[in-house]
Amino acid sequence: MLASATTRALRRAAALRVSAGPSTTTPASNATLGRRFASHGEHYNEPSGYLFGEKPTPPGQKRVKEDWENVWYYGFIGSMLFAGVMIYYKPDTSVQSWALKEAKERMEARGEKYRYEPESTPAASS
Repeated sequence: MLASATTRALRRAAALRVSAGPSTTTPASNATLGRRFASHGEHYNEPSGYLFGEKPTPPGQKRVKEDWENVWYYGFIGSMLFAGVMIYYKPDTSVQSWALKEAKERMEARGEKYRYEPESTPAASS
């Protein structure tokens, strides 16, 4: 009894979907209408042979820049310069530098020399 009621309900829902036509947005109706694209269909830009799709300007005329171009150029160049300065002046946080400094301090505290200085030997007399 329960199975037949479920089957009847599913048949009614399918009939409603078919009779409602393509205006419904249920997944089943999308399957019957074909593939759905988020970009509202297929789109293809035919290659024109020009760099970035822009035709060259006639002789004597300047190319008109778009609004975003100067912002992009100055922002990109400025951020690269800023990154270069920051990398150049970054603090030395390597383990080797810390260990060398620590070793020098400990050797000085013990009274040892941390630089090699050859001892002077008396000149041999003949």
